[in-house]
Order: sequence, then C-alpha cells, then structure tokens
Amino acid sequence: MSSQEFQAAYNSIYDTGERLLQYLKEFREGLGTQGNESQGLQSSENEINKALKGLQDQKYQVAVIAAMKAGKSTFLNSVIGADILASETAACTICRTDVRHIKLGETPRLLEYREGQRKPVILVEGDAGDIQQTFLLRTREIREKSNPDNTTRFEIEHPIEAISQLSSLTGFTLVDTPGPNEWESANFNTNALKQTALEALRTCNAILFVLNYASYKDNAVSDLFKDVVENRKDFIAENTGKIYFILNKIDQKTERDREIAEVIKDLQLELANFGFRNPVIYPASSRQGLLAKLIQQDKATKDQIKDFKKFFSAQYATEDEEGEQTIPAPRKIAPQALADSGIPTIQETVIQRITQNSGWNLLSEVLAELDKAAKAMEDTLNTEIKGWKMGIEALKEKVEDYRRRSENARANIESVKTSVEQQKQILISGFSQGLDTFADGAKAQIASEINKIAESRSPNSPKQKKIQLIPQPMPQIEKIRFVGQRVGEIGEALLGLIPVFGKGLGTAFKFSASLWDKLSETVPETFNGSVYQPDYNPEKFDPYIIRCKTQTEAQKILKTINDVCAPSIESWWIDTQDQLVREGTSIRQQLATKIQEDIQKISDELSNYLGDALQVKLNINPIQFPSFDFPGIDAGIQRQVEVFTRILNINEVQKESRKKKSNSLCKGDQTYTVDVPIEKTIEVQDQRTIYQVDLRQTLEQIKQKIDDNVSGSQLLLEQVIEQQVDTDFRSAERQINDYINRFQNDFDRVLKERKTKEAEAPEILGRLEAQKAKLNQYLRELISIRESLNSWKPSQIIR
Repeated sequence: MSSQEFQAAYNSIYDTGERLLQYLKEFREGLGTQGNESQGLQSSENEINKALKGLQDQKYQVAVIAAMKAGKSTFLNSVIGADILASETAACTICRTDVRHIKLGETPRLLEYREGQRKPVILVEGDAGDIQQTFLLRTREIREKSNPDNTTRFEIEHPIEAISQLSSLTGFTLVDTPGPNEWESANFNTNALKQTALEALRTCNAILFVLNYASYKDNAVSDLFKDVVENRKDFIAENTGKIYFILNKIDQKTERDREIAEVIKDLQLELANFGFRNPVIYPASSRQGLLAKLIQQDKATKDQIKDFKKFFSAQYATEDEEGEQTIPAPRKIAPQALADSGIPTIQETVIQRITQNSGWNLLSEVLAELDKAAKAMEDTLNTEIKGWKMGIEALKEKVEDYRRRSENARANIESVKTSVEQQKQILISGFSQGLDTFADGAKAQIASEINKIAESRSPNSPKQKKIQLIPQPMPQIEKIRFVGQRVGEIGEALLGLIPVFGKGLGTAFKFSASLWDKLSETVPETFNGSVYQPDYNPEKFDPYIIRCKTQTEAQKILKTINDVCAPSIESWWIDTQDQLVREGTSIRQQLATKIQEDIQKISDELSNYLGDALQVKLNINPIQFPSFDFPGIDAGIQRQVEVFTRILNINEVQKESRKKKSNSLCKGDQTYTVDVPIEKTIEVQDQRTIYQVDLRQTLEQIKQKIDDNVSGSQLLLEQVIEQQVDTDFRSAERQINDYINRFQNDFDRVLKERKTKEAEAPEILGRLEAQKAKLNQYLRELISIRESLNSWKPSQIIR
C-alpha cells in the first residue's frame, strides 16, 4: 500500500463518512424522532463523528535515535526540509523534542513543556532560523543550569516536507530523542533521558537508528544499543518491521575506503549480534539531501549554496568532446542530488511502512465504525417496515417480550462486570506484588554491598552480623485466594503473565560500579590505609561506623554512596518500568478481548432472538474497541502524573511528602539520594574531633527511599489499571445498551404511530422502502471500500 494509495483510501473513507453522516441526519428527520426516540440513531451519529475525528487526528510518530556525531540533527532537518535543528559538537538533544507537522502557510513555533503546567510556554514564533537560534540558546541554558524550570520536552511546529502532499498524515510527528551517550553529556537527569528514549521505542510507529558511516563500530554504537536493545530482545524481535538503520554521512567516503555495499554487509552482521534479525539498512548523505531540498525550495542561504558547490556539485560535472568539464548550476542538479542522497528513499519506505501497518489499521477501524452505523440504520428500517406490516396486537406482544429479553441481557452484562472486576483486582495485586519484589531485590543487593564494606574494613575485627534482607513471600492466603477462587477463563492465563506469578519482573539488579572500589578511589585514606581508630577496642569496634578525621572526608563518603547507588537503582527501575508497561499493555489487550467476547455473545443472542421474532434478517452488533478511542498505558500514566503534579503545585505545603508518592514511576528525579546526618564527636583520650558515617543508617534511608518510590508507583499503576479496564468495559456496555435501547425506541415509536397514523400505512411503508433503497447505495459503497482496503492488507500488522 503506497502512500498515494493510502491517501486515496483515506479520502474515500472520509468522503463516504461525511455523506453518510448527512444522510443519517436526514433519515432521523424523516422518521420525525425526538427526545428518547432518537437516542439510538443519535448514538450512531456520535460514533461516526468520533470515527471521522479519529481519522483526522491520528498521530503517526517516528522516533529517531543516534549516538553523538552521527548526524541526527542534519538527518531530521533533511526530512523536515528546513535547517531548524542545530548541529554542534556538544550534545544538543537534552530532552525529547517533537517536530509536529503543520500546513504550509501556518506560523512555525517552538514550544516548551514544563512539569506541572498544562499549557506550554511559547518560546518563539517565526522562521526556521529564529527557532534554531532560540532553541540552541535555551538548550545550553538548561544544560548549564541543570534544568531549573523542570522542562520535560520541546515541540516544534513546522511543515515537514516529506509528507507535505499527504493530508492523510497531518498528525505526523518526528520524535528527536537523546542518544545514549548524550545521557552523560551534561548536568541533566540522565535516567530521565533514558526513560524518554524507551518510551519512544514503546509508543512510536517507526524507529530510526542513525549511525555514522565513519565510526559505526566505535564505542558510541555499543552505547547506543547497550541499554536500549540488550534487555529488550523480545520486544525487538516482535517489532523488527518498524525498525530501520540509517548509515549516515556516506559522502565522507574516500576512494581508499571500502564500498558502501561492503560496509552495509558488515554492519548487518554487527547488528545481528545485538539481536536484530535481518536488519534493514539505508545509506544516506543527510547534508546533501538537506542542501538539495533547500535549493529546490529557493530557501538556501549563500553559505549553504557555497557548501553544496564545494562538497557535492563536482560529482555532477559533465565533460564535452574536448575534455572541458562543466558543473551545472546547483538548481539544475538539486533534484538528482536529492535522489542520490538516499533521503527520498528512506522517507517513502518509512511512510509506506506506517501506512501499511498503523495507517491500514486506522482506516479499517474507521470503516468498521461507518459500516456499523449504516447497518444500525438498516436494522431500524427493517424493524419499522416489519412493525407496520404485522398486526398491532402481535406487535404489542413482541414489544413486551423484547422488554423482558432486554432485562435478561442487562443482568448478564452485570455478571460480566463482576467478572471483569475480579480480573482487574488480579492485575492490580499482581503488579503491586511484582513491584514489592523489585524493592526486595534492590534492598538486598545494596545491603550486600554495605556488608562487603563492613567486612573489608578490619580483617581482625569481630565478625559482625550481616545486614540481611529476606524478601517477604506473598502470604499463602493471598496465593490461595488468587489461584483458587473462580475468576473466569482469562484469570488463570493472566496469572502466568503477571510478573510476580510468571517469569519475574525486571532484569537482574547490578551496580554500575563496585561501591567499595569507588570509595577506595574517592577516600583512599580511609579505605586503603589503616583504619582510623585512636581508641581501637576489638570488642567494641563496629565496622558499620566509618570514622573520619574531617567533615569533608565524611561528606565524600556519603556523596560516593549516593553517586553509585542512586543512579544504579533508578536505572534498573526504569528498565523494570519499561517491562512493566509493555507486559501490562499485552495483558490489558487480552482482558479487553475477553470483555469484547463476553459482551458480543450477549449482543448476538439478542440479535438472533429479534431476527427470529420479527422474521427479518438483522445485522450483528459488533462490539468494537477502535485504537483511536483507547490511549495506551503510557498515555494513562502521563495523564495521571500531570494530575498529581498539578495537585502538588496547588498544595506546596505537602509537596515533598506527596511528590515521592506520585511521580516516581515516570520521572527520574534522584529520589533515591539519601541525606544521612554526619555525627560529630570528640575523643576523650586526645580531644580529637571525629566525624562518623553510620552505614546502617545510610542503608535504612535508602530502603525508605525505595519503599516510598514503590508505594507511589503502586498507587499510580492502580489508578491507571482501574481507569483503563473500566474504560474498556464501559465502552462495551455502552455499545450493547445503545443496541438494546435503539430497538426498544424503534418498537415504541412504531406502536405510537400505529395508534394515530394507521390510515397512512401504505404511504409510510413507501417512504421507508425508498429510504432503504438509498441506504443500500451507501452499504454497497462501504463494501467496495472494504474489498479495496483488504486487497492492501499487510500479512502482519505492526501497530
């Protein structure tokens, strides 16, 4: 399905939806419905409006990830068709930056989003140059001042040339993420940057890794895939189709270098070792592509034209019969230079992949909503026609019987609701216990490091009892309640997927460096020399109390413990969260499918009864969960965090105590840093001042920090799961209730009209048949669109 075919299908579906909507309004007016009588068809009208809005507002996100000096900003600029993102030797991307497409003629803007604020700050409105300069200065300020305004992301609103001719992709966004070795580039929260990149991997429709042709084997590439890929090989395998690799800066190739094809083959082997199966690699010269686009658009500056002539024009020189070379003007060779840059090929491939997968899925879901609405009108017409044809007494009998049947259906819906509530509690409890397991593992590992320090400090000292943290097993009564109680068919399957019951939550915790080694480097006088114990007494010596000669030395010890422990725990927690969200998304989908199946069964039973009772063919009422109507777990978490943060900003008095219980799942803010008081004492024997650091007290503070973060995460996850499962059920419940009410309203309306318009029956039946003939035209049109769409259906849809 090419982008042009997608655009044509998009236009066809939207146009049909608009005309169907207008027909529905006329249809309702023709029936003369009002108030409760029109609720059923009003619901159909609402669903059409929602589907068409979803079609227009759908977001398509492409994440671009790269190590430093890979040319990521230039690559993005070449796709955008404007020199808007700054390129400099220092790391530029300090937090997520979304480049959102706007129509030509609209004013480009640079927006900054800050924690706790609903509306963004408009930094500048103007052309690409204005935005680039303002963005660069603001980025430097945030880096140098450690993000004083709690900036969470930027958004650039600017036309994106790559999709400028595709109105169907108005929601297209390029996501510029900080690369892994940019995470260490500044006094900025490195774990928060890592989290941003992982979120993009989970939520974006395509992922582009940009690699430098000249250095794709250096440490930067290893850094690029170390955390992002190695712990997510299952995810990578499932999403291979939306991952691409851009071998950038191929214009730097010299005659002595290997051929590009050989380099790509070598890179394929390298990537395979990281877990990528059959990696798709595209060579590119982003600088050439950008300059060629700017020249074609008459937007290139004199310096840019000069650069194009200097670096790229010579390869397009022509030679006459006398051997004289002529280099065409930049504008003449720009189209070929753009094609040779590889940028158009990459654009078309990525856009085609998006339209084949996420785009096709969207069109299919919107078409299904239109089809459902049209068939609802068809059922109403068939019911009306049958109601006018049968005897009035027989009609009254059918109405009463239907009323009883609908009450039974509602009772069955309540049974499904009870079952769903049980499944929801399994999810909440399972993930909560999984988080507790995370806490126990982290605390046990840190206690082990503290024990090593204590044991190493004095080999001749009495062996102290180790600080031991034994993970608390889930109470047996809870296990029996979960596994033994009847929770429905999906319940047992869910238990195997929830981390605490299944394969476990997160990867094995490990420190980024040995705490003992770091302390030995930082304060060698304390950890490599003799222990400072002026009144050393083997019987009273406590290796968990570190005695220092100066306060500065004691502060260094605490700082080193924080520098090693806090980032290590937080980084592991982010990895754990990433797994948590991905597994939670999978489980939520399974539970939603179960809800859908159960409600569908009730709906089908009612449809079959009605068809038999009225002796007419009625359509099934498909219970549908279109993706445009159901944001994922990431979106739910973000929404909850925004709510929490606004509350915190309103109530500053309780800010610190509540903050640690609200946003710890989603934001790395050094919440694991401890602040243990240093005890100052004076030795009686020689009147020396001693500064003591208590390792036990330090460990207790770390434990408390972990518990606070886990507690906040449990609260946040509980609210997100509650909301999403409840939303799934309410949607299914609303759909079947609309179905029940629509037929009830149809019956009531016919009975009411039969009492006063019996003499007009032939004319009314004639109008209804005419309406049916008109509706059949739309039904045939929808069938034709469906057949066409199915012919483009990919073998495997990657959302």
